[in-house]
Amino acid sequence: MIGRKLVGEVHPVANPAFDPRDGSLYVTRSGTRGENVPVSIFRITRDGIVEDFSSDVMNPTSIAFGRTERMFVTSRFDGTVYRVTAERQFVAFAADLGVATGLAFNRSGEMFVGDRSGTIFKINEIGEAKPWAQHEPSVSAYHLAFGPDGFLYVSGPTVSSFDSITRFDEDGNASTFYQGLGRPQGLAFDRAGNLYVAASLRGRRGIVRISPDGLDAQLVVSGMNVVGLAFGSLGEMIVATNEAVYTIPLGIHGTLLD
Repeated sequence: MIGRKLVGEVHPVANPAFDPRDGSLYVTRSGTRGENVPVSIFRITRDGIVEDFSSDVMNPTSIAFGRTERMFVTSRFDGTVYRVTAERQFVAFAADLGVATGLAFNRSGEMFVGDRSGTIFKINEIGEAKPWAQHEPSVSAYHLAFGPDGFLYVSGPTVSSFDSITRFDEDGNASTFYQGLGRPQGLAFDRAGNLYVAASLRGRRGIVRISPDGLDAQLVVSGMNVVGLAFGSLGEMIVATNEAVYTIPLGIHGTLLD
């Protein structure tokens, strides 16, 4: 099945994110480290209209919405998580997070941020951060997603061609969930508990589906330079490459945690 392009000339380095309030989709033009681009975050409406949203964050990486439906964005440039106000102002929420990349919330609304140099931080409701777990440094970014089991799943490409998805329990203890992916990046779960990863499997790049038990993996979408994905409310899969974003009507519904 061929996807329909939603927007080109962007540069996401992680998952796009849906706004739970109106179903609009947010995509970054992250740029190279330290690059100040004219527009760094775009908003795509349900009608497919692409709008310039902000240029306030340099090197925006991950976007996620918290339990109160507020939008948060990490910057790998300054190691900060920004909270977006109703007036589209970006307010520093948590700082000194290293090379801040992955961002995810658990069921309790607690924020977790991955510093790709080796630390996963847990951040409370007033922006105080503390190291929660240690992980192998990544050459690109950490990507975080909470599964239906309440555990945190993390990908972070290394120099190996046989990378793992790591699962952290509620106490921050790590175990290998699946091993054998090339350059794994964005993560998302469906309602059946399958994990979808932007990665290479046996030399083929695209979106890989891993069964809930971690024993079976299949390539379900083929494509070059895929970095992230998201599921829409109509069952569409949004696939992000490093220069464009596509929608594919697969009839797969994501979890409420995505």
